[in-house]
Amino acid sequence: MSRVPGALVSVNVGLPREIEWLGRRDTTSIWKAPVAGRVRVAGVNVVGDDQADRRFHGGPDKAVYAYAREDYDWWAEELGRPLELASFGENLTLDGVDVTGAVVGERWRIGTVTLEVAGPRTPCWKIGARMGDAGFPVHFAAAGRPGAYLRIVAEGELESGNAVEIAHRPGKHRLTVGEVARIYHGDRARCGEFLEVPELAEEWRAWAAERLEGARTLLPG
Repeated sequence: MSRVPGALVSVNVGLPREIEWLGRRDTTSIWKAPVAGRVRVAGVNVVGDDQADRRFHGGPDKAVYAYAREDYDWWAEELGRPLELASFGENLTLDGVDVTGAVVGERWRIGTVTLEVAGPRTPCWKIGARMGDAGFPVHFAAAGRPGAYLRIVAEGELESGNAVEIAHRPGKHRLTVGEVARIYHGDRARCGEFLEVPELAEEWRAWAAERLEGARTLLPG
């Protein structure tokens, strides 16, 4: 087991709330706030947190969402203003951890919890509502700083200040969270690589399989 030179800065939770944005009314849990003390991580949630729509958010492959403080620093310069922690709706704000460069299937031990990197986030209109900018989802995708969705491998407790350790890293591939996002947003001809990574979230693998099947039906002969 090797130590990552980083730590858990903040644990953030939030419950569904109803919002109205640009004439659209829906529920979202993207508004989260830091909590103090030890927090249990179990099932498909950080205790005290929930997802508003399990069709698109949450579930085993999206149980926990992590974002890097270094990416907050980048966004502060990009936007010309600081952002408070949890602005991206993340459960875990990490410092000194290359979240974008994390290998899919990499396992992190934080406190007594073990989490596995399952894939990147793709932005929807709700992050635009959170930022007060209808164009922000496009901006977020183009920035190449998607954060990482994590599945819970071992339940337990964690708290701000905990060290982050790599408990496992796959040896058969080097597909990172950032690369999955880059392929999806700009280089879809490479989507077949997704099928070679069993640790990648099932929705990504299914998307790649459907896209390749569609492409095959268009080939002559």
